[in-house]
Amino acid sequence: MTALTTGMSLLFTPLTVRSTTFANRVWLAPMCQYSATDGVPNDWHLVHLGARAAGGFGLLLTEATAVLPEGRISPQDTGIWNAEQTKAWAHIVDFVHQQDTKVGLQLAHAGRKASTYRPWAAARGSVPESAGGWTSVAPSAQAFPGYVEPKELSPAEIADIVSAFVAAAERSAQAGFDVIELHAAHGYLLHQFLSPRSNTRTDEYGGDLAGRSRLLLEIVHAVRRVWPDKPLFVRLSGTDWVDGAWDIDQTAELAGWLREADVDLVDVSSGGNESGAQIPVGPGYQVPLARQVREIGKIPTAAVGLITDPLQAEQILLDGQADAVLLARAALREPAWPQRAAHELGVTAADIRYPAQYARGAWN
Repeated sequence: MTALTTGMSLLFTPLTVRSTTFANRVWLAPMCQYSATDGVPNDWHLVHLGARAAGGFGLLLTEATAVLPEGRISPQDTGIWNAEQTKAWAHIVDFVHQQDTKVGLQLAHAGRKASTYRPWAAARGSVPESAGGWTSVAPSAQAFPGYVEPKELSPAEIADIVSAFVAAAERSAQAGFDVIELHAAHGYLLHQFLSPRSNTRTDEYGGDLAGRSRLLLEIVHAVRRVWPDKPLFVRLSGTDWVDGAWDIDQTAELAGWLREADVDLVDVSSGGNESGAQIPVGPGYQVPLARQVREIGKIPTAAVGLITDPLQAEQILLDGQADAVLLARAALREPAWPQRAAHELGVTAADIRYPAQYARGAWN
């Protein structure tokens, strides 16, 4: 039996996490837009997220939003380190909520992959200070290939980063966000600490898996104290696709620790910390990683990565490989993907989420 024969779809069944209920399990993945000025989101971000809210997604996750100015991937990244940014985010959150959609802020620090040119710039690599860049930081003074060498963080500076995540979580609450996701994937700072290849520290923040996980777990505990009742997610790269680097076994063990630390869901992606990794890209190529994290870590997961077809997405949930699916490139091409998917899966028209202005689209 499938939704096509029963009119019932797991993809369009609500999911409740803590006291927050998501209308469906089709969620928008975080995707950087590289379009902010001084970290302040603007009309582009309102239209980008607002269109997907009107398009029926159950949860929207913002792009990687820096907790400190030096934590931005590029000078054009969004941030949430001051009141002006918080106010601008609140305006976007209000619009999304008017569409009966939930929205989460992905809190991030880019570490050694900070201060880089945005993808469509003519230049590549690190932005020099003369062009608006800054010195990046990392667990170890080890550069990502093609970027300048970062400064190794001192213990005191690590403590300041934990405090910055807490302050950002408090501002997230002020802005009205429903979810916080901590970005510990794709080769950014928290992922850099996790990997034995980018973290060669010999203090309590390096060494074995427990030491390399210490910073992430400290941030989780600290953020949870100021974000007590709403969902807290963590995005992890399930593997770096390189021998001797971060891998799925470490990810699954860490996921169990995150569950014990009161994390509600792990969003499982992959890669980003190794240059030249051979990644077997194909439809749903990261879904098995989400399944392993779910089964071994005993924690709900969201799967992402070339999930483009409604039947494919439905089957991922039916097979118990994840609890929700995240769309990225498919959602860029089609802001109303959930509404089309619901029609294709035979979901009852009355159960398809449309804004009142678009309600006629719910009927054939």
